[in-house]
Amino acid sequence: MRRRWSVLGAAASLLVAAGCTSEPEEPAEPSAAAAADGEGWTVLVYSIADTDLEPYLLADLEEFAEVGSQDGLQVAAMVDRSADYSSDPFLGLDDWVGAKYVSIGQGEATELADVGDVDTGDPTPLADFIAAGITDHPAEHYALVISDHGASWPGVGGDEGSDFSSLSLEEIRSGIADGLDQAGVEKLDLLGFDACLMATYETASTMAPLADRMIASQELEPGHGWDYRAFQVAADDPAVDVDTLGTAIVDGFAAQAEEAGTGADITLSMIDLTAMDAVDEAVAAFGEALGERAAAVAPVVGRERASVLSFGRDPDPEVDTHMADLGLLAAEIGVDALDVSDQADAVIRALDDAVPYKIAGPAALGASGLSIYFPPTEDLLNPDYASVESAQAWSEFLASYFDAGKAIPVEQQASFGDGSVEAFFDEDGLNLFATFAEAAAENVVWSSISYGELADDGSVTFFGEEEADIAEDGSGGVLGIYDLTVMTISDGIDTSYAYLTLAWDDEAEVGTIDVPLAYFEPGEDEEYRDVTLTITFDPETGDVLNETYYGTTSAGTYGELTADPEGIIVPKLLVVAADGSSSWEPATDVGLYADLPSLQYDFETLESGTALFAQLSVTDFGGNSDAVSAEVVVP
Repeated sequence: MRRRWSVLGAAASLLVAAGCTSEPEEPAEPSAAAAADGEGWTVLVYSIADTDLEPYLLADLEEFAEVGSQDGLQVAAMVDRSADYSSDPFLGLDDWVGAKYVSIGQGEATELADVGDVDTGDPTPLADFIAAGITDHPAEHYALVISDHGASWPGVGGDEGSDFSSLSLEEIRSGIADGLDQAGVEKLDLLGFDACLMATYETASTMAPLADRMIASQELEPGHGWDYRAFQVAADDPAVDVDTLGTAIVDGFAAQAEEAGTGADITLSMIDLTAMDAVDEAVAAFGEALGERAAAVAPVVGRERASVLSFGRDPDPEVDTHMADLGLLAAEIGVDALDVSDQADAVIRALDDAVPYKIAGPAALGASGLSIYFPPTEDLLNPDYASVESAQAWSEFLASYFDAGKAIPVEQQASFGDGSVEAFFDEDGLNLFATFAEAAAENVVWSSISYGELADDGSVTFFGEEEADIAEDGSGGVLGIYDLTVMTISDGIDTSYAYLTLAWDDEAEVGTIDVPLAYFEPGEDEEYRDVTLTITFDPETGDVLNETYYGTTSAGTYGELTADPEGIIVPKLLVVAADGSSSWEPATDVGLYADLPSLQYDFETLESGTALFAQLSVTDFGGNSDAVSAEVVVP
């Protein structure tokens, strides 16, 4: 996501190479006749590489060339390249800008057509590629992989050569359906999304008529994506079934992530799309039951939503994807809201049948295989969600849930009453304790402690937040503990404070830190990309298990950040003005050079005598919040 933001200082000023385009050539027209019967597998890769992921996507196809087309396996790709990110030759073909339709051989690629300057966010090129790919490479089984940035229900893509055009779920559906129809093929055996966040209920439901199986990730994907050498199983046995191939792809991704040091928070699911009718029925019934009982069950739903495993997180709620694990959400709601437990159980059973194989790293322990959109408050609801056909039943539930939140009586809204708070230091750091109003006990779903510095003008610059503990005895007591450290990031020249949210998973025995950042390309000092640094670590040893920088595009899609080392990374801090308004502001007026592997972060203990502002907050399921605060001096 690009935003306009006047930073306090200038970034490095370098010339940005001008992009170039060429006049497109008409792609070869596919035969109108049905594809001739063949044997084995044909795999089609729609590589939307006209983005900052180009180096990663080309590396993926080079992996595929280690297998390559051979007896029983044919591999073809449409590769759309940019002028900005890579000028390397590709499997024997010189660098190009625009799209080429190629055959992937063993260690080489053969150009089949120069498609030219194409908009990969338009479903027509997708349809044309599928039709040509199947017609030119007839087989018994067909797989299609769409590779690029992903965004869950909003779709995939972000073609930088076409004003960041992307494919919505409906456009993906229509593109695939039209291509299959042109080729005379009823459906795919396998549809894959090598992209972030695409293992969602909305995606699987939309794609169900098009393929037997779907492979996708609930979480953000590291840049290396899948390991395409896993397709060797199809080369070894052209008669291999889709489940065996799908399992090999999932296992290959996990093994490569482990080798690359990115395995701590990965997910990848194989979904049986032929079982999605049952999931649709179960989700619709679950949503209807929740909606009918919204006033009664909303507090339970809100508490479970606040704590359930979620994906594509960011401390800035405007950047967060608000995707929650569907199976875990249904399971926890079913335990605490007995009048919808039958419907919740039906969702879990349907999901178990629809997700025959999956993997998850320790930070995603228990992931069910599909997520679903659930923003915590109505003001964060993307209005475009209402246009997603597969989400109509869930949208109706969300509307009922938000209406229930707006109907909370004032006296039952989250409140600390008289505003008193107890602050004290011990071996764990600063402790804040307060009690919220008894009338709000049923409705409170979340509590947190945040900390920062108080300025002379009454504003507060926060540099962290983490969950506080709510007493389980119903007393309304809330305890938040801050360990008196602050995160810093350094490029070896300058050092900046950084804001973080800290979460613990006691069952998985891991901790996760999410840090909001802004990335400025060289020479740019206003427009920036939102970036999230995600760090997974072992709380016992402090060892870092995984760290990845994820960036958003102007299309609202996500992927691992490809940064120019001469660009600028600026940590963002949350600033709350004296009037209560809040904004994310640059932590430094200089910024840090975006040589990501060289950036170092640390946790510095605040010096004795440091003036500190700390705040304890409670929030109810309607989004109503109250806070108490203390100004203290570090002993």
